[in-house]
Amino acid sequence: MMKQILFAGVIGLFLTLIGTPLLIKLLARKGYGQYIRDDGPKEHHSKRGTPTMGGIAFILATIAAYFLSKVITGKPPTFSGLLVLGLMGGMGLVGFLDDYIKIVKRRSLGLRAKAKMAGQLIVGIAFAVLALQFADNRGNTPASTKLSFVQDFGWTIGPVLFVVWALFMILAMSNGVNLTDGLDGLATGASVLVFGAYTFIGVWQWQESCANAETLTKAPACYEVRDPLDLAIVASALMGACLGFLWWNTSPAKIFMGDTGSLALGGALAGLAICSRTELLLAILGGLFVLITMSVVIQVGSFRLTGKRVFRMAPLQHHFELKGWSEVLVVVRFWIIQGICVIVGLGLFYAGWAADK
Repeated sequence: MMKQILFAGVIGLFLTLIGTPLLIKLLARKGYGQYIRDDGPKEHHSKRGTPTMGGIAFILATIAAYFLSKVITGKPPTFSGLLVLGLMGGMGLVGFLDDYIKIVKRRSLGLRAKAKMAGQLIVGIAFAVLALQFADNRGNTPASTKLSFVQDFGWTIGPVLFVVWALFMILAMSNGVNLTDGLDGLATGASVLVFGAYTFIGVWQWQESCANAETLTKAPACYEVRDPLDLAIVASALMGACLGFLWWNTSPAKIFMGDTGSLALGGALAGLAICSRTELLLAILGGLFVLITMSVVIQVGSFRLTGKRVFRMAPLQHHFELKGWSEVLVVVRFWIIQGICVIVGLGLFYAGWAADK
């Protein structure tokens, strides 16, 4: 079973390593270049015209890696894996339409705000509703109507509130990754770390699954997750695909992921958290995305209330650029912050299991 995880990661890595330069040539030939804000750091003006919509590369690579790993090992797909991939693809499609309008239609704001939100809501609601279907022989559906940290806790919130909660997670994480995607390789590298964490979590949950409780020393420590191994396969495919894309996206970037990629990655992270019953833990595992999102909230709130700005520029990464940090320095230090978040998150995940033991 572990071969699927290895195959998915390696195939995803290989496909983006060889596929991304082909996409770069195609996008450059069509003139699909990045729009750069005039009010941003001056160093970014040289990036104007760099091919964007690079998220297409790792979205397709992830989907191909998942299904090829199934073909190679002869194992069928699961509903949990398909739902996370569907959420990723759906959010990526919304981002693609936004990027396409910005570049081809020469409208700098892309999709109208209402149209963009409507697309995200449709994709998110479809995922949330379907995630409560397809129960296995233990009665587990891909998602649960209980809140979760390292596993489900408390009372059920019901299907309606669950849909609202799932939408909040999907919108928050997709827009968080979108805000983080402002420097070469920053969002891609941070995502690699979180997907690596979810690969580990999926494997651990599979080994300690309640479906195998008779082989465990203490059943209370087991996990009621529908398809933990398949979630690890999806996470591994995403990790490999993002790592291959990072080869071309790191400074100086030959391609940007665009909203196509950032919305897709945020959707995938939210989907993995919901289906693995680690919803609140995602705020720690993806701590960098939360930090950068909060910097925007603080900046906007402060300016509206007091007329003063807390940061020189938001999101946070641009504040440090304007303080004189080089782009590479900001990216590497923010990766370190994200790595610390992942270590803390995995430590809490293990502590939760050890406490039940």
